[in-house]
Amino acid sequence: MKYALQFLGLGWLILSSTALVPNWDEGGTNPPRNQDWPTYGGNKAGNRYSSLNQINLQNVKNLKVAWTFDAAGADGQAGRPLEIQCQPIVINGILYGLTPMLKVFAVDAGTGKQRWLFDPFKNKPPRFNQSRGVMYWESRDGGPGTDKRILYSAGSTLYALNALTGEPVAGFGQNGEVDLREGLQDESKRDLSKLSVTSTTPGVIYKDILVLGSAVSEQGDAAPGHVRGFDIRTGKVQWVFHTIPQPGEKGYETWPKDAYKRIGGANNWAGMVLDEKRGTVYFGTGSPSVDFYGGIRAGQNLYSDCILALNAETGHMQWFYQTIHHDLWDRDLPCPPNLVTVKHKGKTVDAVAQTTKDGLVYVLNRDTGESLFPVEERNVPTSPALPGEVPWPTQKFPLKPAPFARQVFTEADITNRTPEAHAFVKEKFLKTRSGDKFMPPSLEGTLFFGIGGGAEWGGNASDPQGILYQNSNEMVWDLRMADLAARNAEIASKGKTLYQANCMACHGPDRKGSGQEYPSLVDLGKRLSGQEINAVLRSGRGRMPSFQHLSDQDRFTLVRYLLNADTKTPEPKPAESQDQHNAPVLTGTDEKVDFPYIPPYINNGYTRFFDPDGYPAVKPPWGTLNAIDLNTGDYLWRVPLGEFPELTKKGVPITGTENYGGPIVTAGGLVFIAGTKDERIRAFDKKTGKVVWEYQLPAGGFATPITYQVGGKQYVVIAAGGVKNGHKPGGSYIAFALP
Repeated sequence: MKYALQFLGLGWLILSSTALVPNWDEGGTNPPRNQDWPTYGGNKAGNRYSSLNQINLQNVKNLKVAWTFDAAGADGQAGRPLEIQCQPIVINGILYGLTPMLKVFAVDAGTGKQRWLFDPFKNKPPRFNQSRGVMYWESRDGGPGTDKRILYSAGSTLYALNALTGEPVAGFGQNGEVDLREGLQDESKRDLSKLSVTSTTPGVIYKDILVLGSAVSEQGDAAPGHVRGFDIRTGKVQWVFHTIPQPGEKGYETWPKDAYKRIGGANNWAGMVLDEKRGTVYFGTGSPSVDFYGGIRAGQNLYSDCILALNAETGHMQWFYQTIHHDLWDRDLPCPPNLVTVKHKGKTVDAVAQTTKDGLVYVLNRDTGESLFPVEERNVPTSPALPGEVPWPTQKFPLKPAPFARQVFTEADITNRTPEAHAFVKEKFLKTRSGDKFMPPSLEGTLFFGIGGGAEWGGNASDPQGILYQNSNEMVWDLRMADLAARNAEIASKGKTLYQANCMACHGPDRKGSGQEYPSLVDLGKRLSGQEINAVLRSGRGRMPSFQHLSDQDRFTLVRYLLNADTKTPEPKPAESQDQHNAPVLTGTDEKVDFPYIPPYINNGYTRFFDPDGYPAVKPPWGTLNAIDLNTGDYLWRVPLGEFPELTKKGVPITGTENYGGPIVTAGGLVFIAGTKDERIRAFDKKTGKVVWEYQLPAGGFATPITYQVGGKQYVVIAAGGVKNGHKPGGSYIAFALP
C-alpha cells in the first residue's frame, strides 16, 4: 500500500491513498497508525471498504463500547422524534456528523469529546429533512494556511463551514450559504422560491468542483432535478446537467413538447461516486413527477431512472443507461453506484455496479456504459391503464446476476405464519391484481415488490476481489389509485375532522388564526408547498409541536385539506392507441398544463401490506444480506438480516426484517451492518455470511456504519437515531473498539 505524508499544520499525519481511489491492500500489511473515513461511502468510489484488520474474525467477539456522543442532547432536546440517517466522516482524527435536528458537530474520533457545533437554523425557521452526511474539502496548496471546509445541506441551503472551528466561510455564497435552487431556473413561469429543493445525500468533490444532486417533491409541484457543479470556493454554479432535457439537447424528443417547463423530478437524491483518474462522476436518477401517473409525460422520459456518467469538470454527458422507461412504479435508482474492478471474459474491467429497488444488479463498463452481462428488452403489459396514460411497451430484464429480491407476489408467497394470517392475506390477494411487476397502476389496486427496496439508500459494499455485499427488503406494497375528484370529497370530510382535532384550537375554526403567535392558514399553499407543510407537521416549527402521532396517510390528508385540494380538477385527455411492438404515440404534446400540475389520479400513499398481527404478508425471508461475485454474476451466500425476537422465542427460524442503512466490509474479513427493526448492529463473516458478533443498540441504527483508526486503535461507529417506521427515538453515535 502506498501512503502520502502531508504536513497539515496540526502535526504529521499519515493518510491512506484509499481515501482517494481504490488501491487496496487486502492483507493489511503494516497498517497505518491512523486511517480516516474521509467521504460518504468510505472513498470516492463508494466501496465502503477498509483495509484495516485490527478488528477481525478472531477477536470481533470482544468489541466493547468505547465512547458515545449524545447528538440529541446536543440539540438541546433529547428524544426529539427525528431520525438520523447520517454516515459520519473522519478527517485527521476528527469525526464530523449530524444531529437529529441537522446541526453539524465535530468530535474527537478517539474519545467522542465535542469540539464544535453549528446550528443552521439559529437565525431562521427550521426546515428538517433526512441528511446522510457531510463533505470535506481542503485546498491543494497545503501548508499551515490550508483552507479546510465542511460542506453540507439543511433545508434548501448549502453551507460551507471552517472544518476546524465550525464557523461559516464568508467567501462562499452569502456568508457561507448558497440557495439550492440556484441553477434550476428556466424560461418557465415556475416560482422556484416556493418549491422544495433539498439535498439528502452528499455529493462528490473533484478538484474545486462540488457535484451535487437534490431531493424534490414527487408530486405535481416538483422542482427540476438537474445535477449541478458548484465552485467550491465561491459557491457559484459552474455547470448544469438537465435531467429533463431542454430544446436542442439529446433526449428532448423522449418527452412531450416543453415538458421541462412543467415536470420535475428525475433527480439524483441517492448520491454519487467519482472516478478521480477519469474525472468522471457516476450516479443514478429517480422517477419524474408525478409518481404512479404519467399522463402528461408520454414517452421514454430520458434521463429519469438512468445510470449516468458525466465529466465532473464540465457536466458533459459521456453515456447513459436507462433502467426503467416511463416510470409508473416509483423505481428510482435508490443508492449510489459502486465502482469496482472485475475479471470478465479473461480481462480486467473497470465497472460500475448499480443496484435497484426491485432487486436487480446492473454491471456496466465504466467507459462505455455497456452491460457486462446479458440484458433482455422484453414486452410488458400496457393495459389496462388509467385514462390518459401511455405505458412504455418494453422494459429491461438483466439475466445475470439473478435478482436479490422477489420479483412478483404469487399465491405461493403468501405467509403461512398462522392459519389466520394466511387466510387474511389470501383473501386480499384474490381480490387484488398481482403477477407482473410492470402492470400499470390502476383503480383496482396492485400488490407488488419494490417501493421500499430491494436495495435502498444505504447502498452496498465491495471488496478488492469484486464481491458485492447488498442488503435487501422483501416487502409487499399495496398500491391503489383513486380518482382525484372522488378522493377530494373524502379528503374534505376526513381532513376537516383532522383539522378540528389537531389544529383548530390554535388556528381557529375558520383557519384565520390569531395574530403572529398563531398565524392564518388561509391560502397556506401560496407560502408553503405541500412537502414543506408535511415537514412542519412531522417535525414541528417554533411554537408548533410535531404531529408524529398522525400516520403518513393522515398527514397527507391534512395537508391536502389545508391546501384546499377540493378545487376542480381538469379532465384527463384520452390516450391514443399504440402498437405494443413499437414506441408509444406521444399524446398531449401541445396541451397547456398549469403548474403545479394536479393529476386526475392519485395514489393511496406508500402502504405496506401486513398480516393482521403486523408482520409482512409474505413468507420469510423479510430482509436479507447477499454476497454477489461480480466477476461471475454468481451468489456466494444469502442470509436473513435481522429477526423478530418474539418469533425466535417461539422456535420460528430467523426471518429477517425490513432494513434501512447499508454495510461496510473490512480486510479483517467482516461485514458490519445495522438497519434492522430489532435495533441491533451485527458483524458477519464475509466469506460465509455467519453472524460473528451483534450488539443491542439503544435505538434503531437506520444508517450505515464507518470504521477508522486513530491513535493505533480501530473503531466502528454507528448512528443510533431510531424513530423510523414507528421505532422509539434515539439520537446517539456509538463507537466500538477492542479493549
